[in-house]
Amino acid sequence: MSLSKALKRKIDSECRTYKEEWKQRYAFILPAFINAKPTCLICNEAVAVCKEYNIRRHHETKHGQFKNAYPPGTEVRTNKIKALEAGYAHSNKILVRSFTEQQRVTSASLKAAWVTDAEVFKEVMVAVLEELATDKSMDGVIASVKQMPLSARSASRRIESLSDDVRGSIMSGLSQANYFSVAIDESTDNTDISQMCIYVRYFDGKEFREELLALIPLEGNTTGDVTFAKVEEFIKQHALPIEKINLIVTDGAPAMVGCHRGLVARLKEIAPQMHALHCLIHQSVLCARLSGELKSVMDKVMRVINFVRGASSTQHRLFRQLVAESEACYEDLLLHNDVRWLSKGKALERFCALLDQVKTFLRMSKMRASNDHLAFLEGEMSISNIAFLTDIFGHLNQLNLQLQGRGKTIGDMIEKMDSFTRKLELFQSDLASGSEIVGFVRDPLSTRSEEFSSLAKTTMSSLDEATLQLELIDFQSSSLVRDAFSAHSVEDFWIGCSEEYMGIKKLALYVLTMFPSTYTCESSFSSMNAIKTHERNRLTNASLENCLRIKVTSLSPDIHKILTEGRSHFSH
Repeated sequence: MSLSKALKRKIDSECRTYKEEWKQRYAFILPAFINAKPTCLICNEAVAVCKEYNIRRHHETKHGQFKNAYPPGTEVRTNKIKALEAGYAHSNKILVRSFTEQQRVTSASLKAAWVTDAEVFKEVMVAVLEELATDKSMDGVIASVKQMPLSARSASRRIESLSDDVRGSIMSGLSQANYFSVAIDESTDNTDISQMCIYVRYFDGKEFREELLALIPLEGNTTGDVTFAKVEEFIKQHALPIEKINLIVTDGAPAMVGCHRGLVARLKEIAPQMHALHCLIHQSVLCARLSGELKSVMDKVMRVINFVRGASSTQHRLFRQLVAESEACYEDLLLHNDVRWLSKGKALERFCALLDQVKTFLRMSKMRASNDHLAFLEGEMSISNIAFLTDIFGHLNQLNLQLQGRGKTIGDMIEKMDSFTRKLELFQSDLASGSEIVGFVRDPLSTRSEEFSSLAKTTMSSLDEATLQLELIDFQSSSLVRDAFSAHSVEDFWIGCSEEYMGIKKLALYVLTMFPSTYTCESSFSSMNAIKTHERNRLTNASLENCLRIKVTSLSPDIHKILTEGRSHFSH
């Protein structure tokens, strides 16, 4: 039998605590900072283990003459100890003051990195301060600014520290949240590297947050298997509580929504409780795709625009001159880009506004194709179709803008989609399942569905149907609830809802936590391309993610914590 357990030494049992009497006996003190070790006042060396034997051995071995020069118990020894202690305190004070000043400089550099990662920032500050300085007291300020470490390498370390702190706050929030939703999208950066953007939406106990969880590079293929492998690796690496994910939102790409090998299907295999949603904004864009005669009309309009703008630079310049002379409300036509959500509507609106100028220009043109384009624009049916497309895409663009933006709940967006469906009868039954539950969150006082509790149970399996039915009766009968609902926004109402209606509140927060679209990912790709430009194409994937997280986060880093933990070095 092993005796290792019986012989194992424990520090607590050896009473390794500093005793005040050691100051007079061995000239040792215990500095007043965290994890301090007994320090000799004579040579300022520290003893690794706080035991009297170690301290006595150090004193007798290295300072044997001290006992003869200053006998124990005498006033001479007491005065000498006081003098040594005062000297140590003075030198330590100088070090602490210097360290604090350096901390201020580092703190300033962290805040500068939070705003911008350019060395130009320091140059601008120095130039401004030197211009405004009117007395010598500003010399110290200018000197401190010049000491701020804002070189490219230092800025990279600062950004990494800030990003790590923000990511830590996000991970902490996810671990404490009851559930959260995920939005995933993929795009290519300026160096043709595919980047997968992952956002999370969760309730942190005070408000709903939408934060960048990760920006994962996909250097090779972007199939469902590859994206799933990357996501699974990230989940395991960061111990992400995947069982708390209530909804995953993606676009309609096969790699994302494929029935068997798509990312969503693979994730559902390891997290069956997870619901899936095709981004509502992408749904609205898909519904706007044209076919048949209307597609033919749209294509012909685009050919006219390309003829005017793209046939030659001279022709484009002459058209702009004609528009300027006519004092039209616009200066030029817009080219259509099928990738951009609002492109069709904007291009058609501008085309109709400049239709007279386009016809005049085509009549003046000597190119053979201008006659065919003019004949198309002078047809009565063509103009009617163009006007119809302009109107319908104007409404679609208005809907699209209403769906865009951060902080949109799934209830807000389904309400807009439902309204648009009733007005135009374009969309049928492709709204997310469980819309009755979403309607309840938006208007809880008018719900009268007998199947509400069973629908709620289907949406959130942990609920008890009987309890929910009783809560709903009390909830809708309360005058306090009615007054609170009319006085607050939907989110504020449910956040402040009484714990008396715990089941109903839990259901509402569950729904409000859901992402309704991949807008956050789409908007972040614009920021990503602004960060990783062709001039900064050597930016590493890790640095790109750190810069993007700082750019898009709503959280603020704990700079004091970064400084005290020593995660940001002081070197330039």
